[in-house]
Amino acid sequence: MKMILAWRLPLIYPHVSLFIPQLSGQTNIHLSKNFFLTNRARERSDTFINLREVLNRFKLPPGEYILVPSTFEPNKDGDFCIRVFSEKKADYQAVDDEIEANLEEFDISEDDIDDGFRRLFAQLAGEDAEISAFELQTILRRVLAKRQDIKSDGFSIETCKIMVDMLDSDGSGKLGLKEFYILWTKIQKYQKIYREIDVDRSGTMNSYEMRKALEEAGFKMPCQLHQVIVARFADDQLIIDFDNFVRCLVRLETLFKIFKQLDPENTGTIELDLISWLCFSVL
Repeated sequence: MKMILAWRLPLIYPHVSLFIPQLSGQTNIHLSKNFFLTNRARERSDTFINLREVLNRFKLPPGEYILVPSTFEPNKDGDFCIRVFSEKKADYQAVDDEIEANLEEFDISEDDIDDGFRRLFAQLAGEDAEISAFELQTILRRVLAKRQDIKSDGFSIETCKIMVDMLDSDGSGKLGLKEFYILWTKIQKYQKIYREIDVDRSGTMNSYEMRKALEEAGFKMPCQLHQVIVARFADDQLIIDFDNFVRCLVRLETLFKIFKQLDPENTGTIELDLISWLCFSVL
């Protein structure tokens, strides 16, 4: 089997590596950093060189291979082309995750909530015994101000509104005791994931850490969708702060739940009229 690989980029040191998978015959497996630290490349292109185009030809025995195009500097765009010559038909495909969401379900009643949390809620909610998005923003801003391990300017009102919308079961536009308890539990879980995934202790999250964080939160998605998420929620340095991390998780959970309601037979497809599409688009 002969293989021709070509990179075409604007002078950013392109490179290609070929690895042999540890478990043959398996697809849809995301390769972690540990795989590349513990496995040597079967073949690789020449040393990183400052050219617009790099072309390499390899002759390999029949088998399964993992092809990894990369650049010396991260997050650079370029065009990649592969051409395979074989005596018999060769199957190849991208190694990627399928879409999956394992969402935690809360089956509780107000009687299950302890007295300490009830007193806290009564103090925060005031006379109407409900918490609006604006009140929620003030509460969470005070909570985050006490955290030195998470860099944040507080939650935006947009994030607070979508959190309220996700849990507002009675349509009041506010959170009652049970709804606020569920949200509080979710935020604590989000904080735990954020701290554990932030291995460099920067107080923020880069695009690589974001993928791991989403998996910890129960979401598996293909690379294309991860790229869309990073483009939507990261800043110009591809950094995601805690506010945008939470906003992303809440929006994903909301969209998955809506899709599940509209697809009770689990067909993987739904039909929407124009008004429904517009409503979901502004979530």
